[in-house]
Amino acid sequence: MRGKIIRGVGGFYYVHTGRLGVLECKAKGIFRNQKVKPLVGDDVEVEVLSEEERLGNIHEILSRKNQLLRPAVANVDQAMVIFAASYPKPNLNLLDRFLLTMETQQVPTCICFSKIDEAEDAFLEELGSNYERSGCQVFFTSIMTGDGVEEFRRCLLGKTSVLAGPSGVGKSSMMNAIFPGADLPTGEISAKIKRGRHTTRHSELFYLGEDTYVMDTPGFTSLRLPDLEKEELREYYPEFSQYRDGCRFLGCVHVCEPDCQVKRAVERGEISLERYENYKQFYEELRDRKRY
Repeated sequence: MRGKIIRGVGGFYYVHTGRLGVLECKAKGIFRNQKVKPLVGDDVEVEVLSEEERLGNIHEILSRKNQLLRPAVANVDQAMVIFAASYPKPNLNLLDRFLLTMETQQVPTCICFSKIDEAEDAFLEELGSNYERSGCQVFFTSIMTGDGVEEFRRCLLGKTSVLAGPSGVGKSSMMNAIFPGADLPTGEISAKIKRGRHTTRHSELFYLGEDTYVMDTPGFTSLRLPDLEKEELREYYPEFSQYRDGCRFLGCVHVCEPDCQVKRAVERGEISLERYENYKQFYEELRDRKRY
């Protein structure tokens, strides 16, 4: 029987299947011998040991189309990051760190700015302009008014998405609004591991119907930059691409060099000043990391 790993805790893997729901499984020793560890998101072949007790063994991990390191998950179609547009005020440095992390792992990212009913229109317009130029699809939502909720829901359908964002931005409220009454296969898991079903301590996939899975991840307040050479950083800013060939120096990193077209685009307002300032900070962090 084929299924998808939705959670792994203490050597047990919980596999969502179409017919039997969620099975509690162990992985065969062959995976340890091959130094292969099953991941949340893996599509697997399961040997059913007991339908009544919903127990099984994982005997094959199917080919992965991708694998993320942070969070550890396989077969992801997209990342969805939620930041509040009002309170708490969005930490755009933190958002840019997340976008950089996903860019380096080649995962498309969509941004949802929530709580827009409490934000100024001019600020929302600036956010949309800046982050659409970064190559992301941007959504503006409000649970209170319903604005943007259906558009956000449609973006999730039929895909496996990583849902991320700082604590307090309304991730849980958003999921409850867009998938009311969804058959989240977590109740029996929570009973087995004695943990509240709404406490996000481990990465977990929720099945929301229509071949849709969402991984809720623990809220973050800081992110370490990915392991990059400082000269590589510029490659992960899509809004730089149309300008960099016009720079005087072929290896321009768009920080201190003269006749830099990226810096001129920032001066003209064609590239977000805040995004650029974060870029320079990240460049310095990567330089200092290599130095020490």
